[in-house]
Amino acid sequence: MPEAAPWPPLPYADWKHTCAHVHMCAQIVGKVRLAQTPWVNHSWHATLYVTPRGLTTGAIPHGDRIFDLSFDFIAHALRIRVSDGGERSMKLEPRSIASFHENVMEALAALNITVTIDEHPNEIADGIPFTHDHAVRPYDEAYVHRFWRALVQADRVMKRFRTSFIGKVSPVHVFWGGFDLAVTRFSGREAPPHPGGVPALPDEITREAYSHEVSSAGFWPGGPGFEQAAFYSYAYPEPSGYRDARVKPDAAFFHQELREFILPYDSVRSASDPERTLLDFLYSTYEAAAISGKWDRAHLESPEGLPRIPRHVG
Repeated sequence: MPEAAPWPPLPYADWKHTCAHVHMCAQIVGKVRLAQTPWVNHSWHATLYVTPRGLTTGAIPHGDRIFDLSFDFIAHALRIRVSDGGERSMKLEPRSIASFHENVMEALAALNITVTIDEHPNEIADGIPFTHDHAVRPYDEAYVHRFWRALVQADRVMKRFRTSFIGKVSPVHVFWGGFDLAVTRFSGREAPPHPGGVPALPDEITREAYSHEVSSAGFWPGGPGFEQAAFYSYAYPEPSGYRDARVKPDAAFFHQELREFILPYDSVRSASDPERTLLDFLYSTYEAAAISGKWDRAHLESPEGLPRIPRHVG
């Protein structure tokens, strides 16, 4: 039976090889969407979204049809559906990235969908091209399911947080390059050019992503450089005094090397009220950016949205 805990334990060390496997699979699926979808500001056209069963690309255009690819982390399968009724499904299991890539491309071809993707992983230093990655990687179903459960909770709370901003704000979505769930608020002002330098990511993409001032927050399962699941929040460009701001809860801190505020996932899931704890982190770190950056808060913020109640105007 699926695990019931809404905020399950997710120790990175116990599933890091499975996590890396799922990350590469997500990159392949995300690159299919990237290859077919017209560019939208800040790469919002290429992301994945949390679903009641896993992650999805959403609808992808292909000629006069649309299709999607969806990870099912309950049944542990990747499903491809096309608007003409065609479908394919493949099992998520221990395998090589090369074989996963091959099977995805074969399934798409069988559905008369021709897609060519860049087979080099993004945002991975010295990443192995997908077709050359023949090592069999583990796939721990229990931990993948836990990861998805954590994503469900993070997605739900971050969407609530998103409703209190009427300025430009991103969807809540998964960037498959860094493999993080994110939501980003914009001050409305242009930012200085980003220096770039993100591993295996063209500088022109990074500079377009950070063309305007942002306060961005999200959830990361862990990885090289910070090997634990955590929530994060950062500002670009970083305003003077930002890193010295006092934020909530007490477990949150500014990570000097990452240059962002960090709240360990375990501090949220073990709290008496995890949702309130995470909201405190999201709001207080945003306020640190908005206050130190002198954002026009009166014209950007609003009370949290409520079902069936329009925002008051005038």
